[in-house]
Amino acid sequence: MPAPKISQKPLIGAHVSAAGGTYTAFERAEQLGIGTFQLFVKNNKQWFAPAPLSDEDIRVFKERRERWSGKGPIVAHACYLINLATANPEMHDRSVLSFREELKRADQLGVEQLVFHPGAHLGIGEEAGVQNVIAGLDKVHRETPDVRTKSIVEITAGQGSSVGCSFEQLGAILKGVEQPERMGVCLDTCHMFAAGYDIRTEEVWNETFRKFESLVGFKYLVSVHTNDSKKGFGSRVDRHEWLGEGEIGLEAFRLLMNDPRFENVPKILETPKDEKMTEDYVNLEILTKLQGESRVPSNIKGLWKKKRVELGFE
Repeated sequence: MPAPKISQKPLIGAHVSAAGGTYTAFERAEQLGIGTFQLFVKNNKQWFAPAPLSDEDIRVFKERRERWSGKGPIVAHACYLINLATANPEMHDRSVLSFREELKRADQLGVEQLVFHPGAHLGIGEEAGVQNVIAGLDKVHRETPDVRTKSIVEITAGQGSSVGCSFEQLGAILKGVEQPERMGVCLDTCHMFAAGYDIRTEEVWNETFRKFESLVGFKYLVSVHTNDSKKGFGSRVDRHEWLGEGEIGLEAFRLLMNDPRFENVPKILETPKDEKMTEDYVNLEILTKLQGESRVPSNIKGLWKKKRVELGFE
């Protein structure tokens, strides 16, 4: 499938595989025609990389980036095992060490952002969990004074005892750390919606982001995960869906694509896809078609119907 014609602004991208070496992410990004992307800089289901990056690994990645046609930032996503909110000393120490090593790894590659989930408080309460996240981040930042990659806290859906599911908690983390200049925020549309922040109409979109500006601030917003939601509003369940096929609907993504506050913020798809990235092409085309539109074009839903037939879903 040919890459769609995607404008470099506003920045649109996707999470791409780095199987075969981190530099291979650029090949997949070029196949999709995107100007920004997210990747894992190590196995996301392991605490630590089996080996440090070699000088050759770093050189090839940076050289490949020089040849990449994209102009946007590169975003890394941290290991899913990390839990900075926990009060368990062994788990907290392991999480701090894992996050520190992954931050250093991303910095070696010149990746601008490392997005992380703050973790779960596991019964000690949200406020105590937030304080543990702050303590963990402060330790990591004190031990990595020369690292330029920013630590990006991602809003969560609030599933179980997860912290970071409210603007108040995100704001508390940013205000509580010793080095807020090393921090940023990633908003995930699915997580926000599941956590109880409605974005489905222009009225509620504007109200939600008035709250965000008041409690967090757009100066901290550095990336958006652009996902529809399989589950309903306020469900607190994190299940991503293709754009327009979930409970959020396309109007929210039209608003996202036309809100000037998001123009220079990477908008990264994390929606389900096969190994050939088939579904990414449709999601990227949808975002592109929504740019500059005053309403959702009536033919967009037909893109998914056509793709379902091609994939044998219908």
